[in-house]
Amino acid sequence: MDATAILNNVKASGLRGLGAPMVLVMLLVMVVIPLPPLALDIFFTFNIALSLIVVMVVVYTMRPLEFSVFPSLLLVATLLRLSLNVASTRVVLLEGHQGGDAAGKVIEAFGAFVIGGNYAVGLVVFAILVIINFVVVTKGAGRVSEVSARFTLDAMPGKQMAIDADLNAGLIDQDEARVRRDEVAQEADFYGAMDGASKFVRGDAVAGILILFINIIGGLAIGMLQHDLDLSTALRFYALLTIGDGLVAQIPSLLLSTSAAIIVTRVASSKQDMGGQIVTQLFTNPKALIITAVVLGMMGIIPGMPNFAFLTLAALAGGGAWWIMQKQQRAQVVPDVEPMPEPAQAPEQKELTWDDVQPVDIIGLEVGYRLIPLVDKNQGGQLMNRIKGVRKKLSQELGFLVQPVHIRDNLDLSPGGYRISLNGVVIGEAEIYPDRELAINPGRVFGTLQGVATTDPAFGLEAVWIDAGQRDQAQTLGYTVVDASTVVATHLSEILQSHAHELIGHEEVQQLMEVLAKSAPKLVEDLVPTVLSLGQILKILQNLLSEGVPIRDIRTIAETLAEYAPQSQDLGALTARARVALSRSIVQQLVGPVEEIPVVVLDPGLEQILQQTIQPAQDGGVGFEPGLAEQLQKALVETAQQQETAGQESILLVAAPIRMWMARFVKHSVPGMSVLSYNEIPDNRKIKVVATVGRPSAET
Repeated sequence: MDATAILNNVKASGLRGLGAPMVLVMLLVMVVIPLPPLALDIFFTFNIALSLIVVMVVVYTMRPLEFSVFPSLLLVATLLRLSLNVASTRVVLLEGHQGGDAAGKVIEAFGAFVIGGNYAVGLVVFAILVIINFVVVTKGAGRVSEVSARFTLDAMPGKQMAIDADLNAGLIDQDEARVRRDEVAQEADFYGAMDGASKFVRGDAVAGILILFINIIGGLAIGMLQHDLDLSTALRFYALLTIGDGLVAQIPSLLLSTSAAIIVTRVASSKQDMGGQIVTQLFTNPKALIITAVVLGMMGIIPGMPNFAFLTLAALAGGGAWWIMQKQQRAQVVPDVEPMPEPAQAPEQKELTWDDVQPVDIIGLEVGYRLIPLVDKNQGGQLMNRIKGVRKKLSQELGFLVQPVHIRDNLDLSPGGYRISLNGVVIGEAEIYPDRELAINPGRVFGTLQGVATTDPAFGLEAVWIDAGQRDQAQTLGYTVVDASTVVATHLSEILQSHAHELIGHEEVQQLMEVLAKSAPKLVEDLVPTVLSLGQILKILQNLLSEGVPIRDIRTIAETLAEYAPQSQDLGALTARARVALSRSIVQQLVGPVEEIPVVVLDPGLEQILQQTIQPAQDGGVGFEPGLAEQLQKALVETAQQQETAGQESILLVAAPIRMWMARFVKHSVPGMSVLSYNEIPDNRKIKVVATVGRPSAET
């Protein structure tokens, strides 16, 4: 059997997952069973090698999450080191009277060679290592872990909202959004685990100090009382062995503490490891090297100073500064500009034709000259791709193909301004800063930011234009941070979604019917133009879209129209029938899969008055008595605010005859409130009346 087959058998048998249990069993064995000196040498060498591997992995890791197993590995390595301390302590105390190699060659080497066989020097070196590890590295790493964990948890809502904003703008799909949400959760878990793991490292440093003194005192007592050694001999044997044992444990401990400090202080970068970041950020500006070279040179010429060392380093710093400046100058060299060709003779003006009369753009986006780089792919602009993402997302949600967006520059706009138009009419406009990012206040933040105060153009929320370097700080404070392209794409998405009924026309309806005819040819044949014309179907679809009802389920809509259109040609009634047929998806869109729907209802007396007012009116000419309309609007606004405070959707449930007119009334007077009729509640759902809007107490 070859090596490949053996590996395959190992994977198939599940032996690969036995590594962690075997390590834990090995730790237990080291604590319980006495180990020979050779085994101690192997385990101590393995401990040092493991620490070096961890340090190198941390240094070359570009993002902390790429080494997400580090907290667990830190715990295992700490337990391994403490188990070795127990095993080595047993050997030192039992066999220390035999000489320096009683506990193995590794401990002997550290006790004799590293500290020169002088236990006083060993104590000093050990004390210095412990101070560095305990007071400096471990304490600092623990504090950074604690702060990072708290700030990461505080920043989670802002990061989640940024992901939702990108998803709503069509910049990412559901799969990528799920991956990014998992990454945010993993980041919080990682820093939380690091906060706990740093306590193990700190406890390990304290344990090293206690173990050293216990071993020395115990070794002296055993050597002098049990083995009849004199004080100097016992001190030489046991102190050197104990200090060697402590140094063998403290060096890996210091390496792992340093690894923990590095990984919690790293700023994530997907392009460079720590070495690349240090070189890039430390030696980018030649001014720092120039000043350093001058200071070192001045110190080098002072009599009595180590002139060779100072002047050599001054020359190296000056040479490095000169090399960086030359490199930057070469990068800034502009190639010679070719002479402009002479303008060709203008062609003779042709006679005007109908081709010269350009139709208005269905969807238009005009940008100021400072925003041109956002739409220019050659300059790294991402707005075009994001607008395509917006169109794709809306087309999938609404159920028809959203028309392309015609983008052009407009010098009449302010440099950072943009304007969105539908059918040649301006619907929305705003001004942005392409070199900044927008920090949006979602409603709860933990501080303020320095920048240009503004309002989010898509949702009207308070926001601040900040420098890109403040992004992490803003997310930590709870802000949702998006770039300039995302601001424009999100604004465009919101406008197109709220004006979806204006985007669909005869051509789009014809395409819908042709697509439906491929799967249900008889249905389309019986419906168009036998029962309804294309224009009538267009009006019904526009009615649905204007109330926020997608037309993805065009088959159900067509079957409903084919069933009820022979009985009535009233487009409002047919729209209501289509809404009832789509009631499951409408309710699902509003409240999700919950079984109980919180609704607001009208007082029966008020509802009867409204029906008496509306029913005689034909063609939408409904005239509310002014006082009644004002009181009703006020009551609905208060109820909607209460629902928003409670975190629930505002849904008004009314009788079917007045649903359409109430929807029109609420659309402009109470934004955000949806209106359903009683027959639009699916059979598998229940309603829960959370408020009743009664008849006004005072009428005028």
